[in-house]
Parts: sequence; structure tokens; C-alpha cells
Amino acid sequence: MSALEQIGLRALRSFDPERAHGLALTALNLGLGPKGGPVTSPRLRTTLAGIDLPNPVGLAAGFDKNATALPALLRTGFGFLEVGAATPRPQPGNPQPRLFRLSEDQAAINRFGFNNDGMDAIAARLAATQGLIGLNLGANKDSTDRAGDFARVLTRCGDHIAFATVNVSSPNTEKLRDLQGKDALSALLAGVMAANAQLETPVPVFLKIAPDLSRDEISDVAEVANASGIDGLIATNTTLDRDGLTSPKKAEAGGLSGQPLFEKSTRVLAQLSTLTDLPIIGVGGVGSAAQAYAKICAGASAVQLYTALVYHGISLATEIAQGLDDLLARDGFDTVADAVGTQRDRWL
Repeated sequence: MSALEQIGLRALRSFDPERAHGLALTALNLGLGPKGGPVTSPRLRTTLAGIDLPNPVGLAAGFDKNATALPALLRTGFGFLEVGAATPRPQPGNPQPRLFRLSEDQAAINRFGFNNDGMDAIAARLAATQGLIGLNLGANKDSTDRAGDFARVLTRCGDHIAFATVNVSSPNTEKLRDLQGKDALSALLAGVMAANAQLETPVPVFLKIAPDLSRDEISDVAEVANASGIDGLIATNTTLDRDGLTSPKKAEAGGLSGQPLFEKSTRVLAQLSTLTDLPIIGVGGVGSAAQAYAKICAGASAVQLYTALVYHGISLATEIAQGLDDLLARDGFDTVADAVGTQRDRWL
């Protein structure tokens, strides 16, 4: 991290977290972020559900909810981006404050509730930008057909994205996680895949799951995923668990992300990888090259991060990708794909 970035991070921490996040996006759009583009090498290049990636380190959904900083983010070290969640209609989300730093735990709690500009505005921004950009699909809080909302967003935005993620795992929209149940999930994914088939060029579809599922529930998700025709899974979203936290803000309602989620999400990832041959993106607590490497060795074909950027800055993407390259070389792997799942058993 450069001295300028360190100063910027210290300054941002003097603001309310949600205000600081908005200022960070503004700074990126003003050209104050990295400009080197994705880090890449023969070891780092990989394929994810048919998508050729320069490296397997991605930006998780939520950082750029409304796709307002895409050109700037594409100049950072990330191999791919995910924006959203997008819902059919704009919605304000939950009342503020709704984002909390847990600095003592290198974590965050959010209860945003899918605040976003809606699919039409987001589709226009995606259409104006070329790059490896995926979209997290969401449902409106007051929708009478939440399952149908996912298909509607894909139909509207699908021609402008590299992949789509079905997000039924956010804890901040009431009863949304109920859609992870076997029957509801099967019907929802059938609708999404039918909409995908109608696109001029269908896109890979991923399913993002919660880390708070039981082993039986994870097995059910894998069974549905295998039968649905989707292209991959993302493990995991934020957790409702608060075990081991020390921050005074630990009692805030919402989803917990960051370092405390690392082990829990990696265990879910490893279990899921024994139940399906679908590629998995590992998310949750990735804040270093070693943690990205651990996710890959546990069964992930790629990783995503977000909360660690709050504490380490946007240059972390480059640091992780470069460090991952070094770790692969150290252990004699010619490619990322060669390392996937090689240490799965330690997480089971």
C-alpha cells in the first residue's frame, strides 16, 4: 500500500462508514486508484465456467452496487468484477445507519437491504462498459413474486454482463433466505435458466449461498444446483453468527463479513466441493494471498473479496494476485486449476 493510500484510508475512517464508501467510489472515479489493469501470468490465468480470467481474484458484489465506478475498477488488479445486487425497481434499502466497521475484528456488519438504482439504470451503465463484469441478481423487498424478480433482472441486463449470480442468501431482506429451501430453489432456478435461454447469448449463472446452512441443507443446495443446469456456486454470503467477536458493535443486526467469516465460509466451500463438480467461487474473509490460496486449495476455482479493502485499500487486489502467483510457484503448480481442492480434507 502506498503512503498516499494509507493517508486516504485514515481520512476515510473519520467518516460514517457508508459515507466513506461513497467517497471511496468518488476517489476511484477521479483517477486516484491503481491504473495498471489486472495482474496476470501463465500461472494465474484460468477459466471459470467458460470465462477466461487473467487472474482468479475478483471483486465481490456490494462494493459497486450501482455499477458507477466500472472503468476505474477495471484498472485495478482484479481479474473480474461483480456488481449489484440489482432489483427490478429502485429501492432505498433499510434505514441508516446500516453499515458498521468492526475494526477490532477486521470485519463489518451491514443491513443494507438491497439498496440500488434498479435494473434499468444499472443496465445502462453496464452497456457502456466493456470488461469481465458479473451482476448479482436480487428481488424487491415488497415484491409479490420474488422468484420472478431474479429472472426479470437477468432478462433486462443479461446482454451486458459476463455472468449472473442468483442471490438468495442475503440476510437483510426478510424471508429471502427461505428461497434456499429445496423446492423453492428448484423453481427459482428453473425460472432464471428459462430467462437465460432467451438471451441472445446466454451467460454463466452462479448461485450464492449462505454460510449458516446445516450440512443437510448444503447437500440439498448441491443436489438442486447439479440438477438445475446452473454453471457454478459462490460460497458464501455474510453470516448471522457473532461467535468470537470483540467489537462493541458486534450486536448490530445484519450480515457479518470480513476475517471472522474466513474459517466458516471455507468449511462450507470445502463441503460443497465434495458434492458437486460445478466450479465454486470462494468468498468470506479473504484478506491476504495466503487466504486466497487456502480457499483455492479447499476447492475454489476463484475467489472474491470486499471487506478487506476497508482495512487494506484497493491495492490489496494487486497484492493478493501477485502473492498468489508466488505461492503457486513455491508449491510447484503450473496453473491455478492445478491447485484447486488439493488441501480440501483439512477443512472437512
